[in-house]
Amino acid sequence: MSETISEAMTDLLLVEDLEVAFAERGRITNRPVRGVTFSIAPGEILGVVGETGCGKSLTGLAVLGMLPEGARPSGRIVLDGTEQDFSAPSAARGDVVSIVFQNPGTAFNPVFTLGDQLRGVLRRHRRMSRAQAKERILDYLGLVGLPDPSRVYGSHPHELSGGMLQRVMIAMALLCEPRLLILDEPTTALDVTIARQILQLVLSLRERFGFGVLLITHNLGVVQEICDSVAVLYAGRVIEQGPAAEVLRNPAHPYTRGLIGALPSRRQPGQMLDAIAGSVPANLLGITGCAFADRCPAVQARCRATDPALEPVASMHEAACLRVGEL
Repeated sequence: MSETISEAMTDLLLVEDLEVAFAERGRITNRPVRGVTFSIAPGEILGVVGETGCGKSLTGLAVLGMLPEGARPSGRIVLDGTEQDFSAPSAARGDVVSIVFQNPGTAFNPVFTLGDQLRGVLRRHRRMSRAQAKERILDYLGLVGLPDPSRVYGSHPHELSGGMLQRVMIAMALLCEPRLLILDEPTTALDVTIARQILQLVLSLRERFGFGVLLITHNLGVVQEICDSVAVLYAGRVIEQGPAAEVLRNPAHPYTRGLIGALPSRRQPGQMLDAIAGSVPANLLGITGCAFADRCPAVQARCRATDPALEPVASMHEAACLRVGEL
């Protein structure tokens, strides 16, 4: 969505025309993120949703300054009023922004205890004695709902369940009280009951600390449950965005409609779910027109020639489709 200077100053996070390309031997070989723009206000939960390969996680890693080797980012990222430098490690990581990875079982080092690993965060970002660090860690382990924090502190990762490890990961992310929390598929590896508990935990902690959330997910059910706003990504671009309730109730882009159609319905149990034919293009170089054209049930000849820009659908609701208002 377009930003005025005064609006940008009030954003906790502003991502503007973000592109991430990859090169080999000086030649661009792929551009999986193409002109992504969105913003997050203090305390807001924004869901970034789309299939695997749409550029969601790369966008989050760009905000963190953790893009893989060979990545060539461009555009603009303003985090808590400070413009980020793509050429240097982000000084905001840990203090202003932190991340919860989707699989805590692989995110933690299996050799060290969880207490050692959480203490390393405080040793890097806060000048605390060993006793002070342990006291703070135990407080946060209790805060995220873990029974017997002292036992968890002395445990190795393999001694805890997936749900417990995800709570430890959330505690680790919050130790330095960041203003922005990035959740990268936080419930993917969890069963439905534990996943719901984790989502409710995020909501309660957001109310307590007031941080904003960038939620990366492929699950529109999660977006519906906890998000204030949503940005739908396809082939490295935002193709629809707006208030979550509005976008999910009145989707304007055929891709968003396809994602919603693939959700099981309580009103019609046993009904066959819709599926979006085909898959996300693996390489986005050389694509002309709308990147969704080959999979779109409403495609027209003009869609293959023109790459649509985001256009207003309703208040704060935009979609990038040449047929907005026709479908």
